[in-house]
Amino acid sequence: MASVLDVARIKKDFPILSRTVRGGHPLVYLDSAATSQKPECVLDAERTFYETSNAAVHRGAHQLAEEATQAYEDARAAIAGFVGGAPEDLVFTKNATEGINLVSYAFSNATAESAWGGAPDPRFILAPGDTILVTEMEHHANLIPWQQVCARTGASLRWIPLTEDGRLDLTNLASLIDSTTKIVSVVHQSNILGTINPVRQIMDAAHSVGALGLVDACQSVPHMPVNVDDLGADFITWSGHKMLGPTGIGLLWGRTEALNGMSPFLSGGSMIESVYMDHSTFAAAPSRFEAGVPMVAQSVGLARAVAYLDDLGMDAVHAHETELTAYALSALEQVPGVQIIGPANNVDRGSAISFTVDGIHPHDVGQILDSEGVAVRVGHHCAWPTCRHFGVPATTRISTYIYNDSSDIDIAIEAISTAQRYFGTRV
Repeated sequence: MASVLDVARIKKDFPILSRTVRGGHPLVYLDSAATSQKPECVLDAERTFYETSNAAVHRGAHQLAEEATQAYEDARAAIAGFVGGAPEDLVFTKNATEGINLVSYAFSNATAESAWGGAPDPRFILAPGDTILVTEMEHHANLIPWQQVCARTGASLRWIPLTEDGRLDLTNLASLIDSTTKIVSVVHQSNILGTINPVRQIMDAAHSVGALGLVDACQSVPHMPVNVDDLGADFITWSGHKMLGPTGIGLLWGRTEALNGMSPFLSGGSMIESVYMDHSTFAAAPSRFEAGVPMVAQSVGLARAVAYLDDLGMDAVHAHETELTAYALSALEQVPGVQIIGPANNVDRGSAISFTVDGIHPHDVGQILDSEGVAVRVGHHCAWPTCRHFGVPATTRISTYIYNDSSDIDIAIEAISTAQRYFGTRV
């Protein structure tokens, strides 16, 4: 299969992809939906920061502090620009899960403040009778925080159901989003099904009734061109480690007025405007959400990852993955006993492909693939309700990225056949 990317050249940029595993098998890494590998330039950027400019940001008067602060804010501008946003609207978090919790706690905090006579932004105040809407394909990170908000405030949780081919059933969207809805929080691209959802349509429906909207873009920002304005959300969150960057850094983009309407999530140093013994006032976003010493080296590494992806071109990245996903879907469909969980065609779907193999538990499939050098994901993928919908305890998932090509898929397919022969289920 020809590719718009030079995968052989790209692989040379990733030191880990040259290693062997399990008795000398070349590593075939097909678990990028969980975390991506890092090119050498990202590793170098993070190490160089520590070697040359390491200091606390936003507080020192010496040269190292100035350099560190500049590097941190330059990284913010670069990462915001990657998704068409402004740097003052981008909050650094430790991961996307924290970004979602930051927004969910704004509702809990505002509701509590209101009960004690405060005057928080009314958009964030919840009461019994109010509703929050998610989908049946959410990652636990975009489900459990909203369950907890409902438990604290008396609001109710609703969800958009799934169709049998792994897409959202929007038939009753008008009744799910109504005058009681306060926030709609949905995934852009499913980490288990690969489905790409029509989030702009859903966000527009939320805004039509005065609700806020959040999009979990963890699986889309690394893999396709994403512009925050095009998604139409008030908040968008994603993580650095899935887009060639370091672990320990996530992003929350928000509309300026929405961010500044939120109470702080964590409090302490660096997020304040002024402090007295009996009260404090808080800085404007994004500073009000970045208490303590931030992840400076990680932001520098992520900015370099963004530059790497920009050099490849996100249109080319998306085209490569679309071609490779089509190849993988076709190859899996030709293996007797394999059932794809989620869209079986390449329309509005990403590169994460979950499947089951008749007569073999997904964990056993994963173990056999691992013995052949193929790294995949097994389990419910932090999407337990989705697995329950399809009546499976777990799935095996392959997920490709810029450093994969059709030969990696071929090796995985042969390993699945090996598993079938081992367990005696080959038709």
